[in-house]
Amino acid sequence: MAEKKSRLPDQKELERELSEYLSKKYGDKVKGWSYRIAPEPGTFAPGEDEDGWCGIKFDMKPAELLAYLDRYIVKQDEAKAILATKVCTHFNRIKFFEQRRPCANGDSVGLIKNNVIMVGPTGVGKTYMVKLIAEKLGVPFVKGDATKFSETGYVGGDVEDLVRDLVAAADDDLELAQYGIIYIDEIDKIASAQNVWGLDVSRTGVQRALLKPMEETEVDLKVPHDPISQIQAIERYRKTGKKEKRVINTRHILFIVSGAFNGLSDIIQRRVSHQPIGFGQPAQEKTEAEAYLTQVTARDLMDYGFESEFIGRLPVVAVFETLSAADLLAILHNPNNPILVSKRRDFAAYGIDIRFEAEALRMIAERAAEEKTGARSLVSAIERVLIHFEKTLPSTDVKELLVTAEMVGDPGSELARLLEGDFRPDAAERLVLARRRDHDLIKASARERQPDFVGRFAPPFSEERLDLVTKLFFDHGADLGAAFEAVLAGVRQVEDYEAGFFDRTDVQLRFADEAVDRILQKAREAEVDPAEVCAGFNEEFEAGFRLLRDKTGRREFVVEAEGVDDPEAFLNSLIQLSYREPLTTGQG
Repeated sequence: MAEKKSRLPDQKELERELSEYLSKKYGDKVKGWSYRIAPEPGTFAPGEDEDGWCGIKFDMKPAELLAYLDRYIVKQDEAKAILATKVCTHFNRIKFFEQRRPCANGDSVGLIKNNVIMVGPTGVGKTYMVKLIAEKLGVPFVKGDATKFSETGYVGGDVEDLVRDLVAAADDDLELAQYGIIYIDEIDKIASAQNVWGLDVSRTGVQRALLKPMEETEVDLKVPHDPISQIQAIERYRKTGKKEKRVINTRHILFIVSGAFNGLSDIIQRRVSHQPIGFGQPAQEKTEAEAYLTQVTARDLMDYGFESEFIGRLPVVAVFETLSAADLLAILHNPNNPILVSKRRDFAAYGIDIRFEAEALRMIAERAAEEKTGARSLVSAIERVLIHFEKTLPSTDVKELLVTAEMVGDPGSELARLLEGDFRPDAAERLVLARRRDHDLIKASARERQPDFVGRFAPPFSEERLDLVTKLFFDHGADLGAAFEAVLAGVRQVEDYEAGFFDRTDVQLRFADEAVDRILQKAREAEVDPAEVCAGFNEEFEAGFRLLRDKTGRREFVVEAEGVDDPEAFLNSLIQLSYREPLTTGQG
């Protein structure tokens, strides 16, 4: 009988075992509890449950995933809803089938996977959305370009290389890789050319090569043209003495494809209106073209140049909308957008704190909208304004930069004024206002996203602690996750100090929430660890609380915020109060 695979305990089991250990050692009043640092990995995890069943653990609902996407992606409400629903259904259906697999002989035959085809112009968030979903779920993800693949692999790459890349993305974990996501962009480029007489073999050949992987097939991970797989095979043979054939089944791998599909709206219009489009027809407005795209059918995609079998493997269609100037501005105002985050990090690398005025962002969004390349144009619009500042300021003493409307309008003149020290009279006030705006935006985002980093059932952070997260957000180069982790790490250091204090003094010391906040603030101001701040209390606290223990018989005390600000005065007040209280032998 095969040896049962050992299973790692989950967080709840660890907390239960830790609590039992602490209770045995220190009494029933001491319990173990820990924060969850990241979005709960329970969203997806292959493995073995308590009953010995091997499969996946997945409990996310579409509404949860949609709420997550709403925090990052502007507009695209319909596309977000479709992706969130079908992705969650895909993994929940796998879980349902795997749970009843022993009594479900052959009932997966003929089932249609929720593979998705995304239609929309460049720069509207198609790739970004798929990456966010894969990251949230914790599944491996690879992206490929359809134009680089051929039917046989002699020109370009073999389509099965995408599956092998997925195994690499899963760190060679075949069990995890079989539940991954493969994303293929530029899929419209393999539609057979409509003006080619006869069969367009090169493109239809790639479509046919994708048929089996998109449905179900076994892909051999050892291929002649891959030296890495050959070396891995040799190493396994050297260790085991067996020649193993490593394959991965694509039954549960989700395929998502996307493209701009230029000209598809014309095909749909001909079907819907029965009116030919020619030289005598007026040019379509973009909004009209988008309206037609929402009515796309499988027949339209086949007329565009896809094989019926290929479209049959992609039953879900999500249409993305073009982004307007208002949408681009909303992206810039979103604290989670990677565009301003990247720019802050660029300047932070040189020790420069960069901020943006609201009017400057509006002007940048309007200029970007003129380029008609979606969110990608925001990057180029910002670079045109700041490239010379990024080149020049690192060699100066400038440590603060406010991007204003005047700077967007005439970057060269504003850079010259800055280098000459010709500051505008209201420059300092405007910088303060920009910082306040940034602080309020990030704090609101931190309040909303707290469950992602500390757990859905953890007590809410105080306003002071959210302020600290917001300040650390900028200290860590605009990474909200790192800011939360820094605060939680500080809280754990305070808890470690409390446990160590009990070991040394037989006194159970607990810092009130406000006191913990003051310790974290002091640590940030002094640029030291909270443990170092706590260590500064040792001399007074150990002597003072031992005296209180011996005098009153109490072994549990709560340190309020004033005890952190002035330990000596706080202890004196407790000692004076103890002389007015009757002697007790219990705990209180």
